[in-house]
Amino acid sequence: MSTRARILEVAADLVAESPDGDVSTRAVCEAAQVGAPALYRYFGDKEGLLSAVVDHGFDKYLATKRQHRAGADPIEDLRNGWDSHVEFALQNPNLYRLMNSPAMRTTPAAALESHQILTRDLERAAALGKLRLAPELAAQIVMSANVGVALMLVARPSTFTDPSTSHRVRDAVHASVFTPDVFGTRAAPDGSAGDRDDARLQSTASRLNALLRQSPDQTLSVAETVLLTEWLDRLSNTPQHQ
Repeated sequence: MSTRARILEVAADLVAESPDGDVSTRAVCEAAQVGAPALYRYFGDKEGLLSAVVDHGFDKYLATKRQHRAGADPIEDLRNGWDSHVEFALQNPNLYRLMNSPAMRTTPAAALESHQILTRDLERAAALGKLRLAPELAAQIVMSANVGVALMLVARPSTFTDPSTSHRVRDAVHASVFTPDVFGTRAAPDGSAGDRDDARLQSTASRLNALLRQSPDQTLSVAETVLLTEWLDRLSNTPQHQ
């Protein structure tokens, strides 16, 4: 095992065992039996080391997603993705808190890749006409809620004790970004025609945008494609009438 790998493994173990998820570079050096210059040579500083620890640990979680072949139903893949995200957080609480700590000035690469995987699944849903919003906006909404629930479960387990909390939030969030037919629901009896028209308009715009990105129309110029994409984004992301 290389010196860098040894330092990383030791740091990951110390983070997992730490009461508050924090470790000192001195403790890492002592446990790895290396001098401070070696640690700083490989990782730059403590933040660089912790960022590498996050990527190292979360890489195991992402490995399963990279190997997973997209199913026929992107909605089911998104539901499973939410659940596996929360499960990973519960199994690795210190690592997960560290990954989402505001003290980390640089977003770990693992977090960016996770967001990209989510966006791709939402693009598949949009191409099938199952998404109300543009995939990028839907990804921000879903990821914010997913991370929020996971953080509450690992940071405040004595308060968030109901095991159904994650699924309830997941279904509520998904209902807000997917079209009503995904859940077999219908518009409320008192819903206005304008509300229903807005929902159809958003879904149609989102689908057209996703299909355009997957198979660009060669009859359009680059400028025309950019403009059309901007219009479709605006239509799909416009809030419905209240």
